Amino acid sequence: MHELLEIYPGAQRALFRKYHIGGCASCGFRPEETLAQVCERNEQLPVDEVIRHLDVSRDEDSKMQIAPAELAEHLRSGDGLKLVDVRTHEEFDAAHIDGSTLFSQELMQEMLMKWDRDQPVVFVCHHGIRSMDAAAYFAGHGFTNVKSLTGGVDAWSTEVDPNVPRYHLE
Repeated sequence: MHELLEIYPGAQRALFRKYHIGGCASCGFRPEETLAQVCERNEQLPVDEVIRHLDVSRDEDSKMQIAPAELAEHLRSGDGLKLVDVRTHEEFDAAHIDGSTLFSQELMQEMLMKWDRDQPVVFVCHHGIRSMDAAAYFAGHGFTNVKSLTGGVDAWSTEVDPNVPRYHLE
């Protein structure tokens, strides 16, 4: 599963959404397991069907991604795009994109209760994994124009604004 998650970064989300695999202790999987083993112990799921689902999910995920240069253009145009950073407070303090808002439980409640679900929202994290989870979550709650910054703030630092420092988590 470790190798599968490298090929399909959104696989855990996709497996849980369709098959209820990997979301909790009772249906979780171990990194050393193979997809065939996971399928076998989950109602003998056909591996080829699961792989097709992962391919479709990866294509859906790619539609929810935005490249750093494209985001920069949107921010320059002032089109009302909201930029939400889903990293920790410490990561945000270390490096963030100007104009971004740090995600919190209060902000989540505000978004779910008050925000226009058609307004463009881009989620940002360190490398684009957590932000993809956030975009998928909000898409699942009726938000129609959510994106994840491809490569996260790290890609932003190298492709758009070198003044935003790069950092490494330990």
